[in-house]
Amino acid sequence: MSTPIAPIPSAGVSPLGALSFEPTAPEAAGSASAGAFATSLTGAVENLQQLQSTSNELAVQAVTGDLQDIHQAMIASARASVTLDLVVAVRDRSVAAFNDIMRMQA
Repeated sequence: MSTPIAPIPSAGVSPLGALSFEPTAPEAAGSASAGAFATSLTGAVENLQQLQSTSNELAVQAVTGDLQDIHQAMIASARASVTLDLVVAVRDRSVAAFNDIMRMQA
């Protein structure tokens, strides 16, 4: 009365490559991570702007009656809203971390 469990097909999933760890100097690591953080933050803000622009365009189309599928507008609006919440949370955490560091130095 029991059915055997079939394995999950792994089509399209590639195995992980070899991982490596290369130690770097503390000064170089700090500047590299700061640059990576700035690049990530810039990318997130640009992505947010694109999502908000798309959401606004679809909202205008919905209001004017040119939009065929209202779900597109709702999904775009939700994506923009969630991304904005994420960017605001990262900003708040960054400001809090900066303030903590400044208090340590005082």
